[in-house]
Amino acid sequence: MSTPAREPQQERSRTTRRRLIDAAVECLGELGWSGTTVAVIAQRAGVSRGAAQHHFRTREDLVTAAIEYLGEVQVETLRSRAGELPAGESRLEAAVDMLLNLYTGPMFRAALQLWVTASTDESLRSVVAPLEARVGREAHRVAVELLGVDERQPGVRELVQATLDLARGLGLANLLTDDERRRTKIVHQWASVLGVSIPQVSGLAR
Repeated sequence: MSTPAREPQQERSRTTRRRLIDAAVECLGELGWSGTTVAVIAQRAGVSRGAAQHHFRTREDLVTAAIEYLGEVQVETLRSRAGELPAGESRLEAAVDMLLNLYTGPMFRAALQLWVTASTDESLRSVVAPLEARVGREAHRVAVELLGVDERQPGVRELVQATLDLARGLGLANLLTDDERRRTKIVHQWASVLGVSIPQVSGLAR
């Protein structure tokens, strides 16, 4: 008889955690690390500070969960949109466009705040660095799938990583100005580079 009562409680707990994580991402993007306190996050999430600390004992715990969430959303977004890619010769450019738009929007802005702070904060860096490495590996794996390439071929791994590095750079540029026109030209040119440099990309056109 206790199970039905416990399930709604577990669901409420999951909902509260998700609200706190969403609020943390919003606060990081809008207020930066210094302005993102547990109290501010709790207020944004509509819960008490005590309730927030019940789920996440410290700000670092909450930020860790937020980083994991950001990474999961990025990867899941790519995978869910992969089915929307067109067939034929236009598929490669569409895949490149998807990857080069990976690091945009409020989630990238929040992640950037963490990277900047972690560069001078040893305690935060110890949390952020391994998580970012894990997220980066997963993003790389999905990029390989989208581009349809074989990393056993010389230079292919580096070109995939260069694609993700280019995406981060375009994401930074987009923070200050609308970079859509330049981005469109870069997407077209980079797809051409990959098409010439990686023979396996031709498999995308099947």
